[in-house]
Amino acid sequence: MTKEDIAHVLEEIAEVLELKGENPFKVRAYANAARVVSGLAQDLGDLIAKNELIEIKGIGKNLAEHIKELYETGHLKEYEKILKSVPAGVLEMLSIPGLGPKKVKVLWDKLHLTNVGTLEHVCHQGKIAVLEGFGEKTQEKILAGIAQIKKHEGKFLYSVASQVAEEIFAKFEKHPKIKQASIAGSLRRCKEVVKDIDIVAATAAPQEVMDFFVKLPQVEKIINHGDTKSSVLLKMGMQCDLRCVNDVEYPYALHHFTGSKEHNVAMRSLAQDKGMKMNEYGLFKGTKLVGCKNETEIFAKLGMEMIPPELRENRGEIEAAQADKIPKLVEAQDIRGVFHCHSTYSDGTASLEQMANGVKELGMEYIGTADHSQAAHYAGGLTPEKIKKEFKEIDQLNKKLKGVHLFKGMEADILPSGEVDMGDKILSQFDYIVASVHSKFNMTEAEMTKRVIQAIKNKHVRILGHMTGRLLLSREGYPLKITEVIDACADYGVAIEINSNPMRLDIDWRHIPYAREKGVKFFINPDAHAVSGLSDFRYGVGIARKGGLTAKDIVNTRSLEEIKKWLNR
Repeated sequence: MTKEDIAHVLEEIAEVLELKGENPFKVRAYANAARVVSGLAQDLGDLIAKNELIEIKGIGKNLAEHIKELYETGHLKEYEKILKSVPAGVLEMLSIPGLGPKKVKVLWDKLHLTNVGTLEHVCHQGKIAVLEGFGEKTQEKILAGIAQIKKHEGKFLYSVASQVAEEIFAKFEKHPKIKQASIAGSLRRCKEVVKDIDIVAATAAPQEVMDFFVKLPQVEKIINHGDTKSSVLLKMGMQCDLRCVNDVEYPYALHHFTGSKEHNVAMRSLAQDKGMKMNEYGLFKGTKLVGCKNETEIFAKLGMEMIPPELRENRGEIEAAQADKIPKLVEAQDIRGVFHCHSTYSDGTASLEQMANGVKELGMEYIGTADHSQAAHYAGGLTPEKIKKEFKEIDQLNKKLKGVHLFKGMEADILPSGEVDMGDKILSQFDYIVASVHSKFNMTEAEMTKRVIQAIKNKHVRILGHMTGRLLLSREGYPLKITEVIDACADYGVAIEINSNPMRLDIDWRHIPYAREKGVKFFINPDAHAVSGLSDFRYGVGIARKGGLTAKDIVNTRSLEEIKKWLNR
């Protein structure tokens, strides 16, 4: 198990123990251990091998043994025992946004509810509203949360799907009978949320490859086992489809199964206008195949330049390719540093030095710290005293560390009034300020838009953080007139963050072209709370590419000296 997997198990144990009314100290111990494990800078395997896990604050002897058992076997008897003590449907209720263990316990104890379906039914009957500690608003939130779950059922975060897809694809790359292969579908297009995994492979032995595919250890169930297409349900709950073609068909199949559906329809229409026919088997002039060795040649035969997979959504990319106006999209190696990174000065799990060294290991030359401001008391927000201490440490680290520079930043709360937390005197001390909304999401669209624009006007704000506050598959963004906010960023020289946390990926890529037209600059930031989170910036790169951004559009592709000038202007 990875440390992320282990942290998830520990967190789930904490929730179930709280649900059962167990000792609060025991609950807190598991919850704290989950945070510690997810934020470990050291290699978990090394810590276990050297028996050093127990020396880490927050992990006692019992928890160290649990973590070791999970790491080495993938199972934990204690965990399995705890899960069996609670109906599976009760655990499902914990996934409803806004329903924590305490409220679920009440629903289980008082109304004997043991599944989401019955909960929805009694909500419609009004029985939840009359429960002590609930009320009409809570009942409405529960129904909205259930609707949210239904809406996103069968969907997965890009980060989750891509990790599993890469594990499977690594096995395909080593198979002797596969000449070439690629992940296709929405994953190849870097969609923020995907339904399944598509793989296209070129082989002269399709049956042998299909047999190999359906027997992979990740497979839970075989849905379909054919000669050219097989579908399986993976153990993590996602469907994976494999299509085998011959070498000649491969470029056409890869293009077709990459999609999107809308892009493919437009491409077929274009081919028809040019007297050709296009499908997954080839590009044809009459009955004769128009030979193409790769996708680039397919586009060339249709009189256009190559369209990167991320742009294939039929949102103007075909017209741009015909006019030779496809931009040179930003790449991961263009990013020279990251901003909006948290440390132990607020709710991060790693020290400033660990975060700085983490950035250096990624080959970057600077990092912008951005611990929470004082209003975020739940996240250990910065007080004036903590700011002084943090600044002193940053100055010391900038003298001590070679090859990496730390910028003094803060993620300041945009208060309901539109004021930026902590005031001008303190804000002026930082190299930059990321302004973000973290509270009172239930304002009207007009109120929230006014609130955010008011913050953008603050002269100390350089970056607007996670613009809509959305959490993918969990929470919709708060109501906001996006174009008006973008216009304000353009007017006041505020950059927009592409928050690369895989649960956020916010700003939505669909709004990026408008912002680019307005001359707005962007930061690709990981919003990292641990060293492991720093590499999440690559998810933001995918979103930037979907939005058609080049390296010049993104501030943190600049050199250290250039970015100092940008921050000081």
